[in-house]
Amino acid sequence: MSTPKSGAPIMAQFAHRLAASTDLLFAVLLIVIVGMLIVPLPDWLLDTMLVVNISASATVLLVALYNTEPLQFSIFPSLLLVMTLFRLSLDVAATKLILSSGQAGQVITAFGKFVVGGNYIVGIIAFLILVVVQFVVITNGAGRVAEVAARFTLDAMPGKQMSIDADLNAGLINEEIARARRKQIESEADFYGAMDGASKFVRGDAIAAILIIIINIVGGFALGLSRGGDVMSVLQTYTLLTIGEGLVSQIPALLISTATGLIVTRAGAEKSLGHDFLGQLFGSSRPLAVVSGLLLFLTVLPGFPKIQLLIGAALMGGGAWFLQKRDSDDAKTSSDKAAHAAQVAHQAPTGPEAVMPLLGVETIELELGSNLVPLALPEEGGDLAERVGNIRKQIALELGIVLPTVRIRDNLQLKTNQYQVKIRGAVVAQHELLMHCVLALDSGMVRQPFQGTPTVEPALGTPALWLPRAMKERAEMAGYVIVEPSTVLVTHLTEVIKNHAAEMLTRQETQKLLEHVKRTDEAAVNELVPNLLTLGEVQKVLQSLLRERVGIRDLTTILETLADYSPKTREMDALAEFTRAALARQICQQYVDEDGMLRVLTLAPSLEQELRGAVQMTPTGQMLAIEPGLAQSIIKNLSDEMEIWADQGYHPVLLCSGQIRLPVRRLVERALPTLIVMAYTEIVAGVDVEALGTVQAEVSMVA
Repeated sequence: MSTPKSGAPIMAQFAHRLAASTDLLFAVLLIVIVGMLIVPLPDWLLDTMLVVNISASATVLLVALYNTEPLQFSIFPSLLLVMTLFRLSLDVAATKLILSSGQAGQVITAFGKFVVGGNYIVGIIAFLILVVVQFVVITNGAGRVAEVAARFTLDAMPGKQMSIDADLNAGLINEEIARARRKQIESEADFYGAMDGASKFVRGDAIAAILIIIINIVGGFALGLSRGGDVMSVLQTYTLLTIGEGLVSQIPALLISTATGLIVTRAGAEKSLGHDFLGQLFGSSRPLAVVSGLLLFLTVLPGFPKIQLLIGAALMGGGAWFLQKRDSDDAKTSSDKAAHAAQVAHQAPTGPEAVMPLLGVETIELELGSNLVPLALPEEGGDLAERVGNIRKQIALELGIVLPTVRIRDNLQLKTNQYQVKIRGAVVAQHELLMHCVLALDSGMVRQPFQGTPTVEPALGTPALWLPRAMKERAEMAGYVIVEPSTVLVTHLTEVIKNHAAEMLTRQETQKLLEHVKRTDEAAVNELVPNLLTLGEVQKVLQSLLRERVGIRDLTTILETLADYSPKTREMDALAEFTRAALARQICQQYVDEDGMLRVLTLAPSLEQELRGAVQMTPTGQMLAIEPGLAQSIIKNLSDEMEIWADQGYHPVLLCSGQIRLPVRRLVERALPTLIVMAYTEIVAGVDVEALGTVQAEVSMVA
């Protein structure tokens, strides 16, 4: 005997099939809506459809109310067209029913009787006011906002794209997140463009409602008289039904128009409208206290209703007192926490064991002024710790080292908006952030210069402006690249770490890297250390590479190259140059442009020959023994060439022979720290080289 099957799997299977057939169901729905324009509907079916229309419109309004971003309701433009078509089909169906039978179902009749209330003139005026409010105020305003939002979104796309590229290059986001953000920007542009067009349908729907009510009254009056009805009874009957049908149609239309306005005006919100309403409108006690005083003042003026004014003043005053008490409690809680921390610090041990922790020196520290502390507090929305984790991943991928722990702490001795970065206890960088502003960078396509607080972008050293957050969208449309203060800090920190990566590579860190390589390539490590080179000598070679931002991630190639050449020489500079030649493909790939071209500056042959004869060995390595005037001439001409090509969007490298590459680099590194110096031997096959210019200098030596 077979047992009956459970109903749960059957229902699950039915739900799955229903979900898979949504396209077919939607197509059938559209066909039904169009059919309603042609086929007459009975009273009960019209009532059902009207109830569905009201329910769907209310649902759309509530969904728009609780959304925080327009793209969370990205189907709204298409849904708006479907709802408008559905509502117009109901208008046509109701009009046919009213004119053919003088009846229109219970819903329309109930609405008409409730609004008319025995006075048909009042009912008509109420309906016309409703139509005017929707057409002139809500629909017109929402359409204008959608039009402006579409234009502003398109104008701001280049600046937003550049901001995404800047975050990607700084390592704050990965390629997947960048791709998702670009897709979001494109979706926003498409959404606002669709909303701009869809809002025109809502406006046309309001016009159609006015025409339909006129047709219903005039046509119904003519048909009623032709059937022998009394003039007043015919006018009352058709006026009642027409007003009821107009209200049943216009109330859902009003809800949809309001939802349209909410969606296009909620750009940039982080929480629901209700939460933002309470948080922003009642965030301070002062406005409520002033309004309470104003209401009390009105009570002494003659003619004003004193009871209502006193009740309003009491409510406003009570709200102001509550908000003031809340702020005082928050301040007291913060003070208690600070006092408790001071008490704990006071009770700490004071013997030698308490001083011992102070002897340690952190590899890298980030100290924040008081206004910047929230960046490091997750409970206040700070994500600095997470971003430092992203920096660690970026440094590992680009330079091949593991970033030590970044100690983030507050420093009350700094300015409130200042931060500073320390490497082994010494300050190497500092800057100030304005948390209530955004940083605007000139992208080279600025159409309208803005006035703001002048500053410099700390990582690049380029001029920038601090602008109020309210000007963010306008600045993006004007062509500026907008950067958040937290992003400015993280980008600066990343550049500082790259510039000082060589200092962070200690012997202990070098040993960890060798142990990591040893797991997969034990022979390369065992052959080199300690048989051919010591751990310290390997460390110095790796530091030489990192000092010029050459990544050491391919540590196996580096170790094998050192094993090949260390039996011939123990000179660290020579070994570092041999290693660079082995990493030539990586170095070229690092500096080619997007089109695969390596753009370079070269030294004049006479100058290069002069420098080749001036190379001398010193205790600190290879140096150029040249006159100060010649050195200044070289640096000045290089700086001029770099500035010329930088204005055209190029960042050329200096190409010279391998014999003078390192001495030339040491000559210019202080004055031109961003200049990359490469040797001819570091150019690999398949890389196209374009010489942008030749550096000339006086080569005559003063006797």
